[in-house]
Amino acid sequence: MHIPDGYLSPLTCAAAYAVAAPFWFVALRKVKAQLQTRLVPTVAVVSAFSFVIMMFNLPLPGGTTGHAVGLAVAPILLGPWAAMLAISIALFIQALFFGDGGITTFGANCVNMAIAGPWVAYWVYRVISGDTPLTSPRRVVAAATAGYVAINVAALLAAVQFGIQPIFFHDAAGAPLYAPYALAIAIPAMMIGHLSFAGLAEAVISGGVVAYVQKVDPRLLSLSGPGLAKSGGGAATTPPVGWRPTRALWAGLAALLIASPLGLLAAGIAWGEWGVDDLKDTAVREQIAQASGNVVPPESVPQGLERLSAFWTAPIPDYAPAFMHNEYFGYILSAMVGTGLIVLSVLLLSAVMGGGRAARATPGP
Repeated sequence: MHIPDGYLSPLTCAAAYAVAAPFWFVALRKVKAQLQTRLVPTVAVVSAFSFVIMMFNLPLPGGTTGHAVGLAVAPILLGPWAAMLAISIALFIQALFFGDGGITTFGANCVNMAIAGPWVAYWVYRVISGDTPLTSPRRVVAAATAGYVAINVAALLAAVQFGIQPIFFHDAAGAPLYAPYALAIAIPAMMIGHLSFAGLAEAVISGGVVAYVQKVDPRLLSLSGPGLAKSGGGAATTPPVGWRPTRALWAGLAALLIASPLGLLAAGIAWGEWGVDDLKDTAVREQIAQASGNVVPPESVPQGLERLSAFWTAPIPDYAPAFMHNEYFGYILSAMVGTGLIVLSVLLLSAVMGGGRAARATPGP
């Protein structure tokens, strides 16, 4: 679901940035108070969780792969506005340092996974969970449903963005300039895998995280239901602040970091994330056709796609550090580096917005 550079026209990319920018602006204003408190660690761990969970690739029908995103986990633990920033930060680190998603398409990826997905998940969760205690099993069901619906909405948006490219952007002969497959192929190709395996994975992860948080510290769920969420005793509750209350979340993240090489076991390439070399390789082209309704890609790589694909070269492409000869250890190292960069980014954002001093001055739990 990470759209690479070259698959969307510059006009589409600009439109996506234009859509995302107001959401980022409002989110920064609304989350400023949170970034000026000791809730910063929760923002950091949720962003890092989203980053790491996206490294766990799953095999999908047609020989492609997909992954969960944490689209429900983020708004449930942070509220929708902070969730937007947390996932945007994770997507930015992925694109800039690891080449997972493009720089030109960063706005589109954020519209899909950092804006639409979390907001859909937030409202589905709120509607289903209602005014139930934070420890209610109904919240686990609500989280699982929210995750499933949200990731499929995000996938549908990506499919539409792919599918409109050959309709609106082609050369005089009708050859596509960017993404080569139209809506009739892009939508089924994207949605079959997400309505099945990827959606179920997102549901299991979302429900599992909420069940885990209910056991370790239910107060962490209070931001997703302001004025509604109640503790087991019926009294209104507020989220815990500081690094100490998030220890259980960081412990869970550490376990995911160690297990991250499991993401290498899924063979294949995510639909719509093929590189220029893949589109030129005969064997890979056959796999692309198999995953695209047996419609082969164009004989020549679309001109715009080939040109924009070289827009940015990530220093650690595909989570594979050049100096690491063992791909499994390289994957773990990449997960650790990405997590560290996310924590630094959140702390920097807090400091820039004037929250660094306030966070240190806030009494500990």
